[in-house]
Amino acid sequence: MSELLKTMLPLKKPGWVDEFKAFVMRGNVVDLAVGVVIGAAFIGIVGSLVKDIITPVIGLITGGVDFSNLFVVLKGTPALTLADAQKAGDVTINYGVFLNAVINFAIVAFAIFWMVRLIAKLHKAPAPVAACPTPTEVLLGEIRDLLKTK
Repeated sequence: MSELLKTMLPLKKPGWVDEFKAFVMRGNVVDLAVGVVIGAAFIGIVGSLVKDIITPVIGLITGGVDFSNLFVVLKGTPALTLADAQKAGDVTINYGVFLNAVINFAIVAFAIFWMVRLIAKLHKAPAPVAACPTPTEVLLGEIRDLLKTK
């Protein structure tokens, strides 16, 4: 049946298919894909570290200050909270939300720095392997030894 279909519908594979296949199977692309998947899983770990461990400590130190309600109303009626301003359709500059994002980024960057540093200390680099002499070097060594004996 498939032979009949091939003769009836002569489909030609586009030339770019082989090129794309070679591109995807290169080591760098596969390594990058693995890195992205591991990075996505690592986001959950770092997010939990920031949300569940570091942020509560910072909240305790700062007395529970929440920057998310710091905003400026450009157009509309003044409101007490950002949610009220947004519900009313006011145009606002939400600098408190931006400040929270900057603080969160700094905490995440700091946490990743220490985790990477810890992992680097736990991972021991393999001992360097002495390079074997090339056949040319071996031959030159033999010639040198023969000349020394004569």
